[in-house]
Amino acid sequence: MKLNAPTQNFWWIAVILGVLGVVAQFVAVPFVSVYSFWFVTVGFVLLTLSTVLKGM
Repeated sequence: MKLNAPTQNFWWIAVILGVLGVVAQFVAVPFVSVYSFWFVTVGFVLLTLSTVLKGM
């Protein structure tokens, strides 16, 4: 399996989702705190997909 570097846009989106999820776990953010686990999960999945699939 050949891995590719993710594009900068997808990388930043994944980082922002992950950071929002971690911060929301410790600080009460109205919508994000309820779904903080899912924000981190979606960030990691997006990062993984953009590494495995070409062009993302």
